[in-house]
Amino acid sequence: MTRTQRNGGRPSPGAATPQVAKDEDGVRLPRLRFREVVVRGAVQGVAAVVPLAVSMFFVTDHHDRETFLAVVAGFAMVFAGVGIVFGIFFWTACGGDIRRWRDIRTITGQYEAVTIMAPALVRAGVLALVLFPCALGLYHLVDAAAYDSWLYGS
Repeated sequence: MTRTQRNGGRPSPGAATPQVAKDEDGVRLPRLRFREVVVRGAVQGVAAVVPLAVSMFFVTDHHDRETFLAVVAGFAMVFAGVGIVFGIFFWTACGGDIRRWRDIRTITGQYEAVTIMAPALVRAGVLALVLFPCALGLYHLVDAAAYDSWLYGS
């Protein structure tokens, strides 16, 4: 009978270990780039449309379904504006010292939390910016649906 031998998470001798580049503060390199954060937020926003469309069908009453979609669109619009404006402001205030969430242990000062919140706010703001027109479009689809259709509700 064969057994799998565990080595406690250490790589076996001779195995190539991936090295993560870090600067003198222990922050992973390369730093986050604005374009990458925006693209990732947009992709996550497109992915957030699927749960919204699915959850819309759990609200069965027509008026409640319209209200649900209008509220989601309103919150997404407000959060998109706030997230993007404050995120870009924090990004410019950081002066290039932009960190990932996994670098939270490298924060040593009181004001360095902004270096993590800047990309988080930009990504969440872009996600909400993509979600807003989709929720508004679903609202208009439900509003214009025929009375006996599955989109109308009960």
